[in-house]
Amino acid sequence: MTAAEHEPTLGPTGRELKVYPDPAPLQTHGPARIISMVNQKGGVGKTTSTINLGAALAECGRRVLLVDFDPQGALSAGFGANPHELDLTVYNVMMDRKVDIKDVIHSTAVDNIDLLPANIDLSAAEVQLVNEVAREQVLASALRKVENDYDVILIDCQPSLGLLTVNALTASHGVIIPLICEFFALRAVALLVDSIEKVQDRLNPKLQIDGVLATMFDSRTLHSKEVLARIIDAFGDKVFDTVIKRTVKFPDATVSAEPILSYATNHPGAEAYRQLARELISRGGAP
Repeated sequence: MTAAEHEPTLGPTGRELKVYPDPAPLQTHGPARIISMVNQKGGVGKTTSTINLGAALAECGRRVLLVDFDPQGALSAGFGANPHELDLTVYNVMMDRKVDIKDVIHSTAVDNIDLLPANIDLSAAEVQLVNEVAREQVLASALRKVENDYDVILIDCQPSLGLLTVNALTASHGVIIPLICEFFALRAVALLVDSIEKVQDRLNPKLQIDGVLATMFDSRTLHSKEVLARIIDAFGDKVFDTVIKRTVKFPDATVSAEPILSYATNHPGAEAYRQLARELISRGGAP
């Protein structure tokens, strides 16, 4: 056997490329593991990752609830909902105790995926929650009513570290940090990790960082490779082996209001999110 045959294949992270097995089917469903997609920087692929990781987990037979927790409503639009035409959203669930969360959840065209939508009304919640009792725990108490119906609940957070994001972190068991492979994205991460640690200390000791997801990686540029190397220096094993590469297919899928897994099922971007789902499950981040 030659030396070349001994050498492992390295992935973009510089680590050995692992093949994660297809997860075993679940015999029972719930209670859900709740995961927030958080980064206070916009444009890092939070919504794209929420949609496509959700779709990949659903393909594995997991029941998934996607929570749109951004007043821009991009996640809701990503499943064909018009955020401006919604009468009831996550805002009503949080601010009006008479609204039942089950009446607000929509089924989607994707098997095993339901959606709790949002629109611009949610921006008012940040101000209104300030005077609420246990204001950081409002989302957690709302999700408790449906957590036994799902295996995974993914929360797509807005790009800020305000009270809404604190609500998401307080409700969650885990955090995934999508991080674009550009230098400026790295600078904000220390503040984000500091916020997560404060929530762990004061509000939610069970919260953990499930992983850092490198997004919009371009293997043709030295810049992307250098930033990815620095992300790995900073976070070590917390960085997922799965790396999401930059491709025009993601915006195309968004325009057609479906996950890339159904829009371009054999595309490398779809395969990357399937690999991420398998990796998350094998790491214990999802049932």
